[in-house]
Amino acid sequence: MSTATVSTLRGARLPKWSPYAIAAGSLALAVGIGLAAGLDSEVQWGLIAALLFLVGTYGIAARVEGRRQAKDRIATSLVWVAFLLAVIPLVSLVWVTVSRGVKVLDIYFLTHSMGVVADTEPGGGIYHAILGSLEQVGLAALIAAPIGVLTAVYLVEYGRGNLSRAITFFVDVMTGIPSIVAGLFILSLMLQFEMQPFGFAGSLALAILMMPVVVRSTEEMLKLVPNELREASLALGVPKWRTILKVVLPTSIGGITTGIMLAVARIAGETAPVLLLVFGNPFINNNPFEGAQASLPLYIYQQYANSAGSGAAYDRAWAASLTLIAFVMILNLVARGIARWKAPKTGR
Repeated sequence: MSTATVSTLRGARLPKWSPYAIAAGSLALAVGIGLAAGLDSEVQWGLIAALLFLVGTYGIAARVEGRRQAKDRIATSLVWVAFLLAVIPLVSLVWVTVSRGVKVLDIYFLTHSMGVVADTEPGGGIYHAILGSLEQVGLAALIAAPIGVLTAVYLVEYGRGNLSRAITFFVDVMTGIPSIVAGLFILSLMLQFEMQPFGFAGSLALAILMMPVVVRSTEEMLKLVPNELREASLALGVPKWRTILKVVLPTSIGGITTGIMLAVARIAGETAPVLLLVFGNPFINNNPFEGAQASLPLYIYQQYANSAGSGAAYDRAWAASLTLIAFVMILNLVARGIARWKAPKTGR
């Protein structure tokens, strides 16, 4: 069959650079429309450009390649537009946080507390807030991770009947509760026993928020373990509890660890429970079981709320925000590293 015949059977195709050309033309046309209409917002220009890109892609592809191929291209274009609409605000947020947070972010800022420094004065740091966040989030993880993993093991391996359905229902409900509700629950217990604010109270509220995430992620990871592995172990006479301990959990440990790390990252930025239960403290408090304690999210809120036009407090809030983002990013990188390290080996 000749090359001309093959080309005829395949039909006309747009060149590979056509999406970039259409995108550039749409952007230029959107800027022109925005200036002519008096639109000053770059966001409006971007939305007009996205709409023009979709319309232009479909029109050009339908004319050259046919309507069927045009529909395929418009679906691909929709995916790219949705991706950009999600990424651009994220990149903008990170850029603003980095550009404003680096002003006071240094070793001194990371190793000193506010102490006797007023919120409107320059100086001070976030050492006390970092220490409080690490202790509160760490204690919450120590409480929530074992309970969440064991609950998921029960639901997947043993759960049958009304009890299993009830646990699943309450886990679903807990997944959607606002963080302030968990804080109010622990606060009601503190009022019953006439207790003063302390760091561990915040850990209990954070553990409540973390548990359903751990249960759901662990449950999905356990369901991915092939039943053939369980059956092979049971066929050798190994008890079920030992099969779970030696076969099921090691096979899914990478995904379980990732889920736990993501749950920790989810609670690391919670402010409402800490504000209710821990209150904050400008001084260093190493004991989470006694006295008020600081945390990074609460520190950011207090610095911004008490800035009163002070550039120093405003800069400290942005620097603490950058530190919190870096903390969450490190947790996600650790989770990905563990997942790859513990992933089942492929090949022969």
